[in-house]
Amino acid sequence: MAQPAPFSQAGEPEKDSDVFRLTIRDAMAHLDSEVKEECLREDLKFYFMNPCEKFRARQQIPWKLGLQILKIVMVTSQLVRFGLSNQLVVAFKEENIVAFKHLFLRGYSGIDEDDYSCSVYTQEDTYESIFFAINQYHHLRNLSLGTLGYGESEDNRIGLKVCKQHYKKGTMFPSNETLNIDSDTEIDCIHLGLETLSKNPQDWKNSSFFKLEFYRLLQVEISFQLKGIDLQTIYSRELPDCYVFQNMITFNNKAHSGKIKIYFNSDANIEECKGLNISGSIQKNTQYVLVFDAFVIVICLASLILCTRSIVLALRLRKRFLNFFLEKYKRHVCNTDQWEFVNGWYVLVIISDLMTVVGSILKMEIKAKNLTNYDLCSILLGTSTLLVWVGVIRYLGYFQAYNVLILTMQASLPKVLRFCACAGMIYLGYTFCGWIVLGPYHNKFEKLNTVAECLFSLVNGDDMYATFAHIQQKSLLVWLFSRLYLYSFISLFIYMILSLFIALITDSYDTIKKYQQNGFPTTDLQEFLQECSSKEKCQKESSAFLSCICCLRRNGSDDHLILAN
Repeated sequence: MAQPAPFSQAGEPEKDSDVFRLTIRDAMAHLDSEVKEECLREDLKFYFMNPCEKFRARQQIPWKLGLQILKIVMVTSQLVRFGLSNQLVVAFKEENIVAFKHLFLRGYSGIDEDDYSCSVYTQEDTYESIFFAINQYHHLRNLSLGTLGYGESEDNRIGLKVCKQHYKKGTMFPSNETLNIDSDTEIDCIHLGLETLSKNPQDWKNSSFFKLEFYRLLQVEISFQLKGIDLQTIYSRELPDCYVFQNMITFNNKAHSGKIKIYFNSDANIEECKGLNISGSIQKNTQYVLVFDAFVIVICLASLILCTRSIVLALRLRKRFLNFFLEKYKRHVCNTDQWEFVNGWYVLVIISDLMTVVGSILKMEIKAKNLTNYDLCSILLGTSTLLVWVGVIRYLGYFQAYNVLILTMQASLPKVLRFCACAGMIYLGYTFCGWIVLGPYHNKFEKLNTVAECLFSLVNGDDMYATFAHIQQKSLLVWLFSRLYLYSFISLFIYMILSLFIALITDSYDTIKKYQQNGFPTTDLQEFLQECSSKEKCQKESSAFLSCICCLRRNGSDDHLILAN
């Protein structure tokens, strides 16, 4: 008779042990997933806290908040100082241009007639205006009140360059209504140096160059360079700037209407002064300003590094959440929740910091008189300061009373942009129509850009009566069309489009107020954060799990220790 297997009775304890191990392994995996979930939830909650809540939660000092406050003070102080310095530059340029017009334009009244400075109506006045500008240039040192001197032209010569542009040849008899002219143009130029001007004036005045045939003449240009030094910066304890003024006087006869318009254009360029020997405390003050600018750069670089680090950590946290959500719920997170991890305020701060760093470097070079690009530096520093102060709204948004503005702007922005795209098509239609029809009869509709600006002012209720009244009544048909055009535009944009625009924003505001009272719609991310914490459960399971592990892994020789304990 066959004997039973020796391990048949012992098989059941081994099976129980395997089942127990599987149970322990499942509990271990379940507990591990719950611990990961709880850790992820805690990290997400901490990420979406404001600086005060983070400080109360983990006693973490809000370095970025303190750095942003310091940066606001530093950047604003830097901008104010640069603005005051730039104001001196602008004032020096504008005052010199006004002085040039009084010096070189005969009969200049002090006020430009339109986009041109003045005009002449006779041949005699034209000759006298040209010769007046040349004589004033010759006696500049005895006439000017400023720190001006003669500059060299492009061909390294000191003096005036006079050019006239005219049709090649032709004859014209208006009484017989006959015209024979070559439409091709030619340009003749002459250079008048100081030596030539010092001689008898009749020698160069009676030259054949100044025998103008006005029926062929298109324009006469007088160009010359002057140099000047801005000494008013010394009172502000700054190094003076050296300027080169490229001046051009244009006698425009292209219309051949009996009126020659005189334009005066002056381009002022700042150049490095070659020999500056100034005693006093100006050099020390310049060094202090450079040190201050360098400190601003350090502050902005620190802010840039911290904000970039926060964005990188946020993207890593988003990746953890997306993987966890896909693994547990078998679906992807919506785009709204994904964009919650991209903090737009950090992006705004990074752009502001980059512009401040570049602008500060340019400012330091300008201060050291190595660069003269005031315009680019002004744009960078001005825009960066604008973004810095806009970023303050982020911290006001932590309070519910101030957060309404931000939430309303976020909710209404997509609808407003779509609405503006549709209204813009109508606006462009009115712009082109007004330009082509009313341009010859109204000075505000002569150019396309001025038409757009005029219509925008009408939308805001500015200068309505003047726009109606300045229409020339030379054509009854155009006058009637102008009334229909203006009345329809004002009625459509003010009473309908502008009202709808305001209604969109008001609707978003009402929606946000209701959400604040009744609660905002919850997303997957918010539901995940609002789930009850299972810390106690995790602690109990972890303690039971650890005790099981200890029982499985202990050696027989350690039983007395367990019993003793």
